[in-house]
Amino acid sequence: MNFPSLNEQMDLIRSGAVDVLPEEELVKKIEQSIAAKKPLNAKLGADPSRPDLHIGHAVVLHKLRQFQDLGHNAILIVGDFTAMIGDPSGRSKTRPPLTIEETRVNGQTYFEQAGRILDADKVQIRNNSEWLDKLGFQDVVRLAANATVAQLLERDDFTKRFRGGQPISLHEFLYPLAQAYDSVAIRADVELGGTDQTFNLLLGREIQKAHGLEPQAIVTTPLLEGTDGVEKMSKSLDNYIALTDTPTEIFGRTMSIPDTMIARYFRYGAFAADAEVTAMESGLADGSVHPRNAKVRVAQAIVERYHDAQAAADALAEFERMFVKKDVPDEMPEFALELEGNEISVIEAISTAGLVKSRSEARRMIQQNAVSVDGEKVGDIEAMLDLSAERVLRVGKRRFARIKRA
Repeated sequence: MNFPSLNEQMDLIRSGAVDVLPEEELVKKIEQSIAAKKPLNAKLGADPSRPDLHIGHAVVLHKLRQFQDLGHNAILIVGDFTAMIGDPSGRSKTRPPLTIEETRVNGQTYFEQAGRILDADKVQIRNNSEWLDKLGFQDVVRLAANATVAQLLERDDFTKRFRGGQPISLHEFLYPLAQAYDSVAIRADVELGGTDQTFNLLLGREIQKAHGLEPQAIVTTPLLEGTDGVEKMSKSLDNYIALTDTPTEIFGRTMSIPDTMIARYFRYGAFAADAEVTAMESGLADGSVHPRNAKVRVAQAIVERYHDAQAAADALAEFERMFVKKDVPDEMPEFALELEGNEISVIEAISTAGLVKSRSEARRMIQQNAVSVDGEKVGDIEAMLDLSAERVLRVGKRRFARIKRA
């Protein structure tokens, strides 16, 4: 197989990466790969504790796709076994373990969504239960002998919990060791991960050395902030843009990001070229580019990446109707309720329509003046809704529903 030149490969690998460690070792690996016409094994571990992927996950998946495009083997490790331990990275408390059945169902969903970014026909999918489930207690003891408690406590999340008096379960120490053993099992040449995984990736090098293998190089990618511009993107914080969101949802959520996040979303959400990102940053800085116009460009680029150009154009038109012209969308969920009379509380209505996750959220949204009926704000949590006629409910900027009496 003919690979791109060393410089071409390293330029692509460095682009958008935070660290390449140790870079000189990766250079050597690529030189040997080119000479032997043998692809490298590029590994990415997938945590199937949550089945839904968002554009924050896409940052590292995009980097794995680049290794594919360079002619190397992309190996996606679905952590069906390690998910039963629970990844402690960035956690302030122990994560509840999952069953092996739950992890495998989530892992399949993960792969189906990752196929929107990766060349699915050329990805090797491996469940780490293949090798971890076969380890005996003696094997685990030997594995654990390769790391000290002091090393593990160097992890920022463990350090904070230890100093704060938060409990750390002993099994959590096994997670980075098990993830590191994955690199032994598949003989990884390179491992990818977000910056929150740096400790685990470096430990993989040590465990490979202990097993007589050449240690992997590591490539880390940034963690993309959520639409609030503050916290890491997360479904639990409702600050995410899912890969499976509709074009309208992707567009609207992107338009809600703070102005300070525009360039980062252009670079890591839309994967725009460096020159385009630099030009946008300059334009925003000197005032020649209006933030709203820049957001529109970013939103269209993200929609087009996960759908197509027509979907991006339609999403812009829908956004203009909803927010610029103060209109409502043409299509929205419809509900017909069985009632004894004509009235229902607004809290019950928006809960039944699925516009909020709970009655407590419904009360909070009303108190924040984020709920309207037929365009009129509702500020009273005790407000009642007359369903003698069809009503249009709205919660926040993008959640709509039509509701009527059956």
